[in-house]
Amino acid sequence: MGADSGRTRGTEGKISQWLRRRPKQQQADADASARLGMLLAVAEAGMPISPAAHPLGFRCSCERVGCPTPARHPVSFAWQTQSTTDAAQIERWAEGQPLANFITATGMIHDVLDVPLSAGVKALARLTERGIDVGPVARSGDDRMLFFTATRGTPEDEDEWWPCELDSHPETMDEHPGLRWHCRGSYVLLPPACLPGDLDVRWERGPEHPLPDPLTLLEALTDACAAYVDSDEATGLDPAAVAWPLGR
Repeated sequence: MGADSGRTRGTEGKISQWLRRRPKQQQADADASARLGMLLAVAEAGMPISPAAHPLGFRCSCERVGCPTPARHPVSFAWQTQSTTDAAQIERWAEGQPLANFITATGMIHDVLDVPLSAGVKALARLTERGIDVGPVARSGDDRMLFFTATRGTPEDEDEWWPCELDSHPETMDEHPGLRWHCRGSYVLLPPACLPGDLDVRWERGPEHPLPDPLTLLEALTDACAAYVDSDEATGLDPAAVAWPLGR
């Protein structure tokens, strides 16, 4: 009887452990499914994506010692050609790299107007009050807001392509502490993404919103950024915190 009782207690112990693990596994499965759903929604909107690094504590999953942009950069130097909207490939990436962040390559289908968070919050409120269709908007960490727009970087007439000093490339983003315009040759980190220090990248307005013409947002964003650059908040910025040097 004692042996049977021991076996029963042992069996109950294993069942209890399994029941405790089950909610955690269910939550992990739900999180993975939600993550994949958000990535596929971006692809369905026509925005190409590819895998990016992820945080390991306060470090980066890449092999670079002292990575200046931990968890904010692509894992491959071929990210421009690797980026895709193919659902099957995205599912393989998401399942095979469950911790990976993802970037979207700009300048093909969409551009991104990247502004300081406080300026973005004010501009978003102003645009909403005016009844302007803003499109997808993401909050990146605790310092930037991303406004996704249709691209002006790949016109049918290549002579009409207009580079300007606001164009932001990954290795030169530090030149524009206010507004950065991501077009051809650039990228941004996509929601959902994890950053060091328990920060994240998340949607304020999801990719189901149509991409607006960037010029419809530009006045409100530049006005808000001009006020930001002249404020005390812009003092002491660390430009290297947002740049990933491609020529490493």
